[in-house]
Amino acid sequence: MPKKDYYEVLGVNRDASEEEIRKAYRKLAMKHHPDRNPDNPKSEEHFKEAKQAYEILSDPEKRTAYDQFGHAGVDQQAGMAGAGAGFGGFADAFGDIFSDIFGGARGRSGVYRGADLRYNLEITLEEAARGTDTRIRIPTMAECETCHGSGAKPGTKPVTCSTCGGHGQVRMQQGFFSIQQTCPKCHGSGKVIPEPCATCHGAGRVKQHKTLSVKIPVGIDDGDRIRLSGEGEAGVNGGPPGDLYVVIHLKVHPVFTRDHSDLHCEMPISFTAAALGGEIEIPTLDGSAKLKIPAETQSGKVFRLRGKGIKGVRSSSYGDLLCHVVVETPVNLTPRQRELLTELEAINQRDGGRHNPRAKSWMDKVREFFES
Repeated sequence: MPKKDYYEVLGVNRDASEEEIRKAYRKLAMKHHPDRNPDNPKSEEHFKEAKQAYEILSDPEKRTAYDQFGHAGVDQQAGMAGAGAGFGGFADAFGDIFSDIFGGARGRSGVYRGADLRYNLEITLEEAARGTDTRIRIPTMAECETCHGSGAKPGTKPVTCSTCGGHGQVRMQQGFFSIQQTCPKCHGSGKVIPEPCATCHGAGRVKQHKTLSVKIPVGIDDGDRIRLSGEGEAGVNGGPPGDLYVVIHLKVHPVFTRDHSDLHCEMPISFTAAALGGEIEIPTLDGSAKLKIPAETQSGKVFRLRGKGIKGVRSSSYGDLLCHVVVETPVNLTPRQRELLTELEAINQRDGGRHNPRAKSWMDKVREFFES
């Protein structure tokens, strides 16, 4: 049975570039791979034909021999290479995919995933509690519109590196040892740019600023991150872009302090209100609320208002508002106030154990300490 023309197998012209051959093989390999078509001999045959065609046409020397002498010029080389060479061609074609999966390592094609970016965003406590939409402006490296990321001047294209032959690696012999290292001329890409693009100077990327809309979810907390997929720096040589991570920082609130879903606030009251009790108005994120203060309330007592806190991002219920009582000592007293307080103190001294139980208990402990 006569062998098929390798260019026809891959569906490319005889003057096709290395990239066009690689893309054509990748498409056929994905379509007819045995893992995708189990128990299908026809697909397996197509896969083997495409693999053999790519093995020949991806190698500059073998392709030249094939163009000059047809199958006769490459049959002997193909027979010596065996199945291992065929698998190598498969790896070359999909090297950029594998490099993306394993952290963006540099392969023969020099394809890189773009770098991830971080943006620190300050929001108020009210915005975190209710959620909001905001816009941010970030600097980033975007694909050059002039050369479309190739780095070459329009009308030209990168050429195969003459030092490494397009492999991106060179081998050095030192005694009995052979060392493989990145090509110093093309830096591992396998390509060199004889005429760089005037806009990006051969980098394929340019620095730009872009404005993005960020949706702040309800209940987000300080230090939480929002991931914007694909909004990082552009990839190199057609690689995928990185991601943008927006890190949330809460501004200091003049009244409340946040502890996860709960809110804390200090509630200063006069010592007469603490002694006699009463009803006071306290602020919440939803307005104000009435709080009844029982008589004889001491400084440091905590009142809990259920459901007046914040609803967490991953919670279905609201936290609480904890009000810490701070009994305020009066200042700038008038003569009449001094007179009344002096009279009150005199009454307290006559029956201190009854009116100031904590003070009496503390004095008893001090007395016992010095007597022991």
